[in-house]
Amino acid sequence: MRIFWRLLAICAVAFSISSPGLAADAKPHRVVIQVDQNDPDTMNLALNNVTNMMEIYRSKNEPVQIEVVAYGPGLNMYRDDTSPVKDRLKQIAAMAFPAELKFSACNFTKTGMEKREGHPIGIVPQASLVPSGVVRISELQEDGWSYVKP
Repeated sequence: MRIFWRLLAICAVAFSISSPGLAADAKPHRVVIQVDQNDPDTMNLALNNVTNMMEIYRSKNEPVQIEVVAYGPGLNMYRDDTSPVKDRLKQIAAMAFPAELKFSACNFTKTGMEKREGHPIGIVPQASLVPSGVVRISELQEDGWSYVKP
């Protein structure tokens, strides 16, 4: 019976080594991208960065976590009514796997925009609210995430 369990263990190790997929022992790459400008070129550059990172790490079979944080004028990137990159957000979110991709929208900025404009502002479904964009970026950096500002 002991031989059976040893053979089973050897087969399990052999299977895990030969199985395609992300390297189990690879440290995940973690990158936060800041968008703070209401500029379609900057927004598209940030999304190009996301796409390039996902493609490179996918080809290297390495895990990657990417979070794009928008605040201030950059929140327009995630506005459901006026985002100039709304279709790209959908497209990139759909092709992200196996990368972990998150789009974060600053709630402080959203609340301020709503007060100034006098009506609620919808956020694209791909994005989620965080209390503060700047705080979110700071916390991710404190946790060892790399920082990119296009």
